[in-house]
Order: sequence, then C-alpha cells, then structure tokens
Amino acid sequence: MYSNVIHPPYFYRVGLYIRLSQEDKDKKYESESESIVNQRSLLMKYVNECGFTLVDEYVDDGFSGGNFDRDGFNRMIQDIESKKINMIITKDLSRLGRDHIETGYYAERYFPEKRIRYVARGDRYDSLDPNSHNILMKFAYNDMYIQDIS
Repeated sequence: MYSNVIHPPYFYRVGLYIRLSQEDKDKKYESESESIVNQRSLLMKYVNECGFTLVDEYVDDGFSGGNFDRDGFNRMIQDIESKKINMIITKDLSRLGRDHIETGYYAERYFPEKRIRYVARGDRYDSLDPNSHNILMKFAYNDMYIQDIS
C-alpha cells in the first residue's frame, strides 16, 4: 500500500472513467447517452471543485460492467502504465465494473500497486480514506445485480 499522505490538488493527474450501463444502451441521444453526459458533468464538477488536473476521460458507451475488455478501460490502463494519470474518478463503484472479483482486483490491488488514487463519488469511496476501505459488500452487490439482469 502507499502512504496516506494527501498531496496538493495539482499533484493529481486525473482520468475520468465513464461507462454506460448495458441495460441503458437504448436510451441514445444525438451523440452520447444522457447517462454519459450526466456522469461527465458530475465528475467534472468534482474535479473543478477540488482543483485537480484533468488529463483525459475514458468512455465506454454501451458496455457491460461484467466485461473488462472495453476500449476506454483498456486505454485508461495504458495511461496508468505510462504514468500519464495517477488518479481515477468514477461516478460510483459499479461504473468501474460489476464483476466483484475483477473490480476488487483493480480497486484493491492494481490501483494501489500503481499508486493510483481511486475515487467513486456516489459511493463516497476514496482510496486515501481509511474509513472507506470496506467496499467488498458493494462489489458483491454489484456482481449480484449483473447476474440478476442476465
């Protein structure tokens, strides 16, 4: 794990990860779904309020949370590997993914190993906050949801 030192906002080079729920894919508008637009707006507001540096956004419009082979997600991982970004923000934990094992791997192992701060706004999760580390139940719930709709 990495230390709980909170860096100044300008230290963080942020990537926004935005994903549309599979069951919402028919609600298309001219270019992007309303869900994508709403997620972007919510996350941009947070980035601006905190004074973080937005580097890029990674969008997977119409992809299931049970599959991690997504174009935007894969590009985000490449940018983590190249150290282009050091913070990921999603609307909530389910936007990262719904498979509890793979989502848990990224949130609890991969991101800390790569020294990535991860924030899921709607779930009030911040990897730097020791009080928000009990997320296993939320991962399990997200996984059960995707099994129920399949």
